[in-house]
Amino acid sequence: MENGGAGTLRIRQVLLLFVLLGMSQAGSESERFSVAEDMQSGSFVGNLAKNLGLEVGELFSRGAQVVSNDNKHPLQLDLNTGDLLLSEALDREELCGSTEPCVLHFQVLMKNPLQFFQIELQVTDTNDHSPVFLQKEMLLEIPENSPVGAVFLLESAKDLDVGINALKSYTISPNSHFHIKMRVNPDNRIYPELVLDKSLDYEEQSELSFILTALDGGSPPRSGTALVRVVVLDINDNTPEFEQPFYEVKILENSLLGSLVVAVSAWDLDSGKNGEISYTFSHASEDIHKTFEINQKSGEISLMASLDFETIESYSIIIQATDGGGLFGKSTVRIQVMDVNDNAPEVTVSSITNPIPENSPETVVMVFSIRDRDSGDNGRMVCSIPEDLPFVLKSSVKNYYTLETGGALDRESRAQYNITITVSDMGTPRLKTQHNITVLVSDVNDNAPAFTQTAYTLFVRENNSPALHIGSVSASDRDAGANAQVAYSLLPPRDPSLPLASLVSINADNGQLFALRALDYEALQAFEFGVGATDRGSPALSSQALVRVQVLDANDNAPFVLYPLQNGSAPCTELVPRAAEPGYVVSKVVAVDGDSGQNAWLSYQLLKATEPGLFGVWAHNGEVRTARPLGERDAARHRLLVLVKDNGEPPLSASVTLHVLLVDGFSQPFLPLPEAAADAARADPLTVYLVVALASVSSLFLFSVLAFVAVRLCRRRRAGLAGGCSVPEARFPGHLVDVSGTGTLSQSYQYEVCLTGGIGTDEFKFLKPIIPNVPPQCPGKEIEGSPTFRNSFGFNIQ
Repeated sequence: MENGGAGTLRIRQVLLLFVLLGMSQAGSESERFSVAEDMQSGSFVGNLAKNLGLEVGELFSRGAQVVSNDNKHPLQLDLNTGDLLLSEALDREELCGSTEPCVLHFQVLMKNPLQFFQIELQVTDTNDHSPVFLQKEMLLEIPENSPVGAVFLLESAKDLDVGINALKSYTISPNSHFHIKMRVNPDNRIYPELVLDKSLDYEEQSELSFILTALDGGSPPRSGTALVRVVVLDINDNTPEFEQPFYEVKILENSLLGSLVVAVSAWDLDSGKNGEISYTFSHASEDIHKTFEINQKSGEISLMASLDFETIESYSIIIQATDGGGLFGKSTVRIQVMDVNDNAPEVTVSSITNPIPENSPETVVMVFSIRDRDSGDNGRMVCSIPEDLPFVLKSSVKNYYTLETGGALDRESRAQYNITITVSDMGTPRLKTQHNITVLVSDVNDNAPAFTQTAYTLFVRENNSPALHIGSVSASDRDAGANAQVAYSLLPPRDPSLPLASLVSINADNGQLFALRALDYEALQAFEFGVGATDRGSPALSSQALVRVQVLDANDNAPFVLYPLQNGSAPCTELVPRAAEPGYVVSKVVAVDGDSGQNAWLSYQLLKATEPGLFGVWAHNGEVRTARPLGERDAARHRLLVLVKDNGEPPLSASVTLHVLLVDGFSQPFLPLPEAAADAARADPLTVYLVVALASVSSLFLFSVLAFVAVRLCRRRRAGLAGGCSVPEARFPGHLVDVSGTGTLSQSYQYEVCLTGGIGTDEFKFLKPIIPNVPPQCPGKEIEGSPTFRNSFGFNIQ
């Protein structure tokens, strides 16, 4: 009990040291159980839950398990009852040899939270081995002059049992010359000595024989026997003497085989054969005979087998020096084995958790223990992992460690870690052991899909075919598995009036966009909508992007002529004075195109004329001008066919017919064309009346407008120059006629109506365009180069 108390005190001191170091805590005392070595497998050892003060269910819920440093598992734990059972029969002699008591150390590992308990299993000895003599027959040569009381060494027997079952006594068969005396050698082994009770007489009896019996202390005792033969020698009265009664040497455990350990020396004063000395091991164990060899002549002890400090730390050998007459002397040699660093540290894994979910807090990855079979600095160990990894090592009790995450892991940054656990000792040279573990990081849906662009611009030409692929959006998710599978969808448009569902659709799997129907640039030039990307994680994460679809124009609109009107009414006739100079503006064809860009660039061409070479059309603005001076021989009526063509591919066009009437001057009344007069003469009276009535109403309306304009002009004339017209600066008067620059007109034209004085026939002319901040000119003061054309009512449009 005193030894057990001292052991418990040492364990408490070690655990207190771990607590002071801030390490994981475990049980502060060791629980000891005892079992006999002959108990069968499955035998009851004890109740662990009861001894540790735990509930039986706690052992199961916390995953209790019994572990040991050498990976041997002679014990098994029943988690349902808390009983400790033998998993195999134990042999005390195999486990501990001659060590007494035989104590095996185990640890109970419990999780949630992590906790250790120390348990000890003492294996008690049973008397299952009999004493055995290495030599079944011993030969002793004893001189006849040996005095009464002389002592002769006998070979001792070997008993593997210990304690009370160990070797206790020796006896010999009855005889009249000897009795047995027992001695204890430095190894606490009992060996027999033969004591002479009666002087020997070589002539009376030259040889004696008897049985030597070795008895152990078991109940019942076991025994072993050997035959002892005593040969009586003639007189030899000097025994060998050693130079030293005790030799002590040290030898490294890695010494080479055959190397000299020590040389012993003895002398004998006798001469001849009685003075010749031979050296032998006395009472040496089997291990000594296997490990060392002594030269019988020289006394040199050599190494025959490898030494192992971790197995045997020292040897005690009795050396016997025997002379030729049978007398001997003895000396003891103690060989101390010195430890060298020849054992690398060992790593034993108890549990491992793999993979580790990302974003998890500190998590125990692995529980393991380390040990080194060397001693001193050679057995001191340091455990480490690379510093650039997000993991930490925490020391626990009795060389147990836990590998834990240093914080939350991110699978997208790194999906696996190759961790090398390095355990090195403090010996010289240092030895190390490396244990590699691959830790996988499992995925958590913590990344939303990300579009390659925040905004996409797609171009589609109008009049496309339905279901046309117009482009794609793409998003990627840094997660893995289902968390990285992306589904695309259209988001509700910001403008509720936009019929998005009938315009485009999206492929949910690959993000391809399709136009559902033909688009019309003139109706919808561009539209925007949002697309969403959602992963299949739980909960699902999503992101958005903006898509702008730009409709490209196609040349699908032909030019439309605004002037002259082509509405099926009476043709519009332009009046041109015969005195007009070359370049005189007869009229201007005004056209527009519903397309845009170069599809709306219009050009003009004179296709057909009554008299070629008399008129020309400017290609860019549609102005019809005289190409040469007019003569009396030129026909009075001319018909011009003008082609208006856009710049699209293929180009589209429209044509317009322009009637031109050559007159001598604007003062003569407008006369109908000869064909028209003839037709009117042939018309019936009712048609004539209708025409006259229509002309009268039109004239009345025209004169009313002109009168209104004249009144306004007279009011403004007070502030202007005499006989001229003026326009207020920075403001256009309301009576100006605005012809917008739609189509091919290069600018907006505003015209002022001025009354022409000094002419017998009142005429109204649309004079040159009015430009802001530039006062308009009166008739007769036209600006050279300003565009002028006349309509059918006799107005000059400039």
